[in-house]
Amino acid sequence: MSDYCGTGGSEAAREAPEAPARAEGPPFAECVLCQKPTEYPESYKGITLCPVCEWQEGQRNACSG
Repeated sequence: MSDYCGTGGSEAAREAPEAPARAEGPPFAECVLCQKPTEYPESYKGITLCPVCEWQEGQRNACSG
């Protein structure tokens, strides 16, 4: 029987996803909420948040139940 969630006990399923690469120097991507510089390079694909907005988003998600 296949494990639908992919948590069938394999070592790969339990590993945490890799963190996105941090930029070594400018140019930095802009935060999608406040347009301040982030820690991510401009070439990073996906949603980029500055440390403040990232923390606030984490707080919202933690309290959402």
